[in-house]
Amino acid sequence: MSEPETTPADVETLEVAVAELRPALEAILMVSDEPLDEVRLATVVGHPVADVGAALEALAAEYADQGRGFDLRPVAGGWRFYSRPEYAGVVESFVLEGQQARLTQAALETLSVVAYKQPVSRARVSAIRGVNVDGVMRTLLTRGLVEEAGHDEQSGANLYRTTSYFLERIGVTSLDDLPELAPYLPDMDDLEDELASVAGLDAPAPASTAEVPPAPETPDHPAHPPTHHASPHSGAGTEPDGGTEIS
Repeated sequence: MSEPETTPADVETLEVAVAELRPALEAILMVSDEPLDEVRLATVVGHPVADVGAALEALAAEYADQGRGFDLRPVAGGWRFYSRPEYAGVVESFVLEGQQARLTQAALETLSVVAYKQPVSRARVSAIRGVNVDGVMRTLLTRGLVEEAGHDEQSGANLYRTTSYFLERIGVTSLDDLPELAPYLPDMDDLEDELASVAGLDAPAPASTAEVPPAPETPDHPAHPPTHHASPHSGAGTEPDGGTEIS
């Protein structure tokens, strides 16, 4: 017995109406704890990827026009709901409830160095910041903002980079969207020479004797040439902190 032929009317009854696409996307994104890309969403709702992308763009524009308390943003390769920036204070007071949950200033500075210089070793980050960052790096690793990214070919040291969770938390799609701050950071090639120069480790033989002329010799006060001792701790060297950052 042959199967009945499928008519165009039968096909239409199996399709999800276009009007139902938006609420379906809203429901899925509402319960998701991570950004969802258009392909994954299209697979779930049964619509073409192009239609899903257009619906997401339309929803984002609609929320913005209506002045809702939340946004729909493309971030870290997917889409996710975010509270609007103007309501950050209200949300923060609700979520924190008096608890200190922010990263310290030291952690933010360390995270910034990793973001702009990645992949970068822990020693390089310490050299740029001028302090030991072991404790802070452990915190960033624990919070999932930083991850290991292989080893340095010359030194064998572990390299670190930011994670997709980092992109998600700061609300950008890729590292290309970061503000142009990299030119203000020291160049890696010249960093060791600069630190050695500041610490006086590569300074030439005592050269400050000409700056202060010796006192004239008298019977009571014989002249003694001033002696200059270069201190290995002179200048603005690194700050030992035992692996603990002080914010």
